[in-house]
Amino acid sequence: MTSMREKPLHIGVFGLFGAGNSGNDGSLEAVLDHLRAAHPDAVVDAMCGGPETVATRYGVPATRLNWYRGEYRTASRVSAIAAKALGKLVDVFRTAAWVRRHDAVIVPGTGVLETTLPLRPWGFPYSLFLLCLTGRLFGTRVALVSVGAGPIGNRSTRVLTRWSTRLAAYRSYRDDQSRDAMRAMGVNTARDEVYADLVFALPAPSANEPSNVPGPVCVGVMDFHGSNDERAVAEEIHRRYLDGTTRFVRALVEDGRPVRLLTGDELDRPVAAAIVDAVGSPLVTVAEAASLADLMKETACADAVVATRYHNLVCALKVGTPTLALSYSAKSDALMAEMGMGAYCHPAREADADRLLEQFRELERRSTEVRRTVFERNLAVARRVEQQFTDLTTALFSATAHAKALREAP
Repeated sequence: MTSMREKPLHIGVFGLFGAGNSGNDGSLEAVLDHLRAAHPDAVVDAMCGGPETVATRYGVPATRLNWYRGEYRTASRVSAIAAKALGKLVDVFRTAAWVRRHDAVIVPGTGVLETTLPLRPWGFPYSLFLLCLTGRLFGTRVALVSVGAGPIGNRSTRVLTRWSTRLAAYRSYRDDQSRDAMRAMGVNTARDEVYADLVFALPAPSANEPSNVPGPVCVGVMDFHGSNDERAVAEEIHRRYLDGTTRFVRALVEDGRPVRLLTGDELDRPVAAAIVDAVGSPLVTVAEAASLADLMKETACADAVVATRYHNLVCALKVGTPTLALSYSAKSDALMAEMGMGAYCHPAREADADRLLEQFRELERRSTEVRRTVFERNLAVARRVEQQFTDLTTALFSATAHAKALREAP
């Protein structure tokens, strides 16, 4: 029998990485760090949204997720519609060819099973279905690791998501509500475990010690237009969110507080620019944070954080800074409750500057108690992420190695 050391495992990672979303990239980074530490002989590559960025930043070979480069742009011309349709067919063969080269493929974290943001069924849900289907056909074990899920209104998206989940060889979730959502969708989750978001595995700086002098406040903003089921009122939701957030920032500035605007995706930058222009104060600046490590440094230097994007919240909580969520989905509420911060959630769809300011001042009054609570919860979350990686090795790699040995036996 050929030794495993002569023919290492080939592991793929799959997702919308390198496409401008720091949360997605942070989940990828956490899994790559684990693979390099626990499986140093494994050959790792990626199939992702931004292969050039992933290859440069993380040092792994990367393949483009979609043949058609304009996949996530709205197609209005006949030629673009035809190219998209052709791309769907080409991607069947591209995905199959990529999958069959691997012993296992990991889909690390992120909300791959949810539609809390606008999402068409023939975008990423279709890509994920192709991955899981071809994995099952070619005997490549596909693992959905600490992923997020939620109720899905669109029937086509729901069918694709349900079948993707059923076809995966391994599933785990980042919170209870994600597992509950898949169970409600008809997926047998009896063997699926709940751990925590993978980003909690990343190293983080310590938060600044509180002082008697009021310091900066980080405000994480988002290009928020509601969920996939709210497209008809998307602009109204966005205007209300932007107006409430702008008025809140203006109130902080009137109190003499420096405000640092954070983004989590390239799409958020125009929102940050609009707030800077509307407030018109040198106390408001925009952080040039290209990664979750950068975001953690920013939040660690703040007295408090008010943020919308889920992974902005994760970064702030991980470094132990008092945090208030402008919550746009149940996953944010679940995260805040898990960290003992359930009282500090404010609905992004109904951003009320006066109420938000009241909650913020209460958060700062209880800053010492909040920091202690978040510190204790971080210890528990870190243990669960460590357990996730241990269980993943047992469930995925042991079985994968055994199957590989049988295939290679003379």
